[in-house]
Amino acid sequence: MADEAAKTADDTQTAAPAPAPAAEKAQTQQPVQVQVEDDHAVATYANFCRVTGSPEELIVDFGLNPQPIGVPKDPIQVKQRIILNFFTAKRLLAALQMSVARHESVFGVLETDINKRVRPGLQQQAAQAKKD
Repeated sequence: MADEAAKTADDTQTAAPAPAPAAEKAQTQQPVQVQVEDDHAVATYANFCRVTGSPEELIVDFGLNPQPIGVPKDPIQVKQRIILNFFTAKRLLAALQMSVARHESVFGVLETDINKRVRPGLQQQAAQAKKD
């Protein structure tokens, strides 16, 4: 299941080919297409992620933070927990870096600091609308 989390957007993963005779090594090696069955996968949205772990594995918790600005009043409910070994985590990291870089090359740099994205005038208008 952890390897399924590391699949790329086009449902392919490059795997190392089996050792080949010396004559075949000179030829260009093609990536291997891995078939993935995701009929029973459950889609879940998350805007919160916490990573903890041990020397042998990483634990990644996903949840929904209903108050993304400031400190939440209520505890964030963790809805999904994925446990990965470090080899799978490194493959997932590479896949995520590649996907985010591709997105940013088309749509621009993603600002992760929400305070830099929020427009003060709109934030004040929203607060005023709640009072009314």
